[in-house]
Amino acid sequence: MLRAREQGSLAVLASTLLLGCGVAFSLGQNDTEPVVLEGKCLVVCDSNPSAEGGVTSSFGISVRAAGAKVAFSAVRGTNHEPSEMSNKSMTIYFDQVLVNIGNHFDLKASVFQAPRRGIYSFSFHVVKVYNRQTIQVNLMHNEYPIISAFAGDQDVTREAASNSVLLHLEREDRLYLKLERGNLMGGWKYSTFSGFLVFPL
Repeated sequence: MLRAREQGSLAVLASTLLLGCGVAFSLGQNDTEPVVLEGKCLVVCDSNPSAEGGVTSSFGISVRAAGAKVAFSAVRGTNHEPSEMSNKSMTIYFDQVLVNIGNHFDLKASVFQAPRRGIYSFSFHVVKVYNRQTIQVNLMHNEYPIISAFAGDQDVTREAASNSVLLHLEREDRLYLKLERGNLMGGWKYSTFSGFLVFPL
């Protein structure tokens, strides 16, 4: 239990930090509940703080700058057939970015790199056009397949291989799509690849 003087000092320190960030705050229900701010800072009261990249006081208050917003969505806007680079690496490339908050999706390489440790959500939708071959699309995590999706109907002009997943990623982990089976010789226009940070750890 904190003595009265320590509790008073804790309140002053928290208020100073918050006012310095120019944000409003509300108190939690207990001593360990995080205070989530809508502005530029996040203050967490924890007896064992371990915030990555945070500044921690002796009172167990950890302050992190708000940079946790991470999201991307890429689309294939043209129906060109795979390039020589695609045929060699079997990477599925995209040519337009609809959203790239944080700029962690490299459009040229069509690779997402996690900026921090956390839980991330990913989804993909790869369309094959006028192609009777079955395709298998893998979501690759640091060169290893995590999930797959298939499309193999021979009687339709367009069909999509789709899937989604939640992943626990470490900082600098890389995610991309790879064509494991079949080909995309008819193009893959309207295909999408999206992801976002659900919450940091």
